[in-house]
Amino acid sequence: MRDLLKGRHRPHVSLIGAPELDGPGVAAALRGMEIAVPLDLRFDFVGQFLGRVLWLGPAPTAELLAHHAAVHARLAGAGIDGFEVYRPGRWIPHCTLSMRVPFPRLLDAIRLCMDVLPIEATVTAAAVADHARDVFVPL
Repeated sequence: MRDLLKGRHRPHVSLIGAPELDGPGVAAALRGMEIAVPLDLRFDFVGQFLGRVLWLGPAPTAELLAHHAAVHARLAGAGIDGFEVYRPGRWIPHCTLSMRVPFPRLLDAIRLCMDVLPIEATVTAAAVADHARDVFVPL
């Protein structure tokens, strides 16, 4: 991801995805809410979405799922909507590693990931980020 986005990528777990998000609008909808809750995450598995998307998955704890649902409730109340696959009940928490793993190298990439799991991390910040449009709005 770092190479694909010319060094601008920050490892993250997206709570919502949309064709475009208005950073100030999202910030206003979430005002008064602790957005970057210091959640401890434990990445226990590797996954693949259709195509060549490789990702690490954190264990979906009750705290993580509740925070995700609370963020979506606030955004929905402000009329902010995203892709169906990010909605509570459909969302698969993940940290994307690559969107372009060549199929012949996929098994090697999965093995490399398995060699470093589990990985423990703590959420330290939140933002609206759209690297394709060079948008980064800290929340």
